[in-house]
Amino acid sequence: MPLPKESGVNEGNNSSKLDTIHRFIPASDISAKKNDNGLPVLLLLHGTGGNEDDLIPVGKMLCRDCALLSPRGKVTENGMPRFFRRLAEGVFDVEDLKYRTNELADFVNNASRIYGFDLNRTIVIGFSNGANIGASMLLLRPEVLCGAILFRAMVPLEPASLPDLSSKRAILCEGLYDPIVAQQEGKRLFLLIEKFGAKISLRWIESSHNLTQDDILIAKEWFESSFSST
Repeated sequence: MPLPKESGVNEGNNSSKLDTIHRFIPASDISAKKNDNGLPVLLLLHGTGGNEDDLIPVGKMLCRDCALLSPRGKVTENGMPRFFRRLAEGVFDVEDLKYRTNELADFVNNASRIYGFDLNRTIVIGFSNGANIGASMLLLRPEVLCGAILFRAMVPLEPASLPDLSSKRAILCEGLYDPIVAQQEGKRLFLLIEKFGAKISLRWIESSHNLTQDDILIAKEWFESSFSST
């Protein structure tokens, strides 16, 4: 497989201040009335071949009043956007993954200042490639997240330093018949994140490597019990 190339010139909301193509949808007025601190901000990370529009409907289904921040991956593989390079199916370019994880975390940090949201209330929602870099952010740059909803994720890397995830909450939704992410990989990721102190759940979905209605319902129930009243 040829090495992916980085995408071209980045454009998007506030492109003069943020160098990543993205969409930002502010929180509704309802959320401000519900809670003085506002509801969490959802960071939406698409899968391979997706873009900044893909998970907007998922974000709205999980929380119709939350602000949504959805960037496009800055690496391309055969013309398909991704968040980091891979050398083959399931074989990651770990050095590029580390670089892109820090780059994405810096983007979220900068976006929080420009759009005025709280990093302590930012939840990453990722699917496949987006879930893998979301897990990497949790392990390498946990300060930019308060939690994670990861669909079809595998272990992205083993962190060199031990992160303190004791204040983080996460849920993994893995497919029982997923040909890309073996069940053992989902279990390994669960145990790795749990080892560092996060309050994490692992749910198995009767599906392959695709999002289903059950994923959304389970994630929504978990989100509402974990964050909606905080």
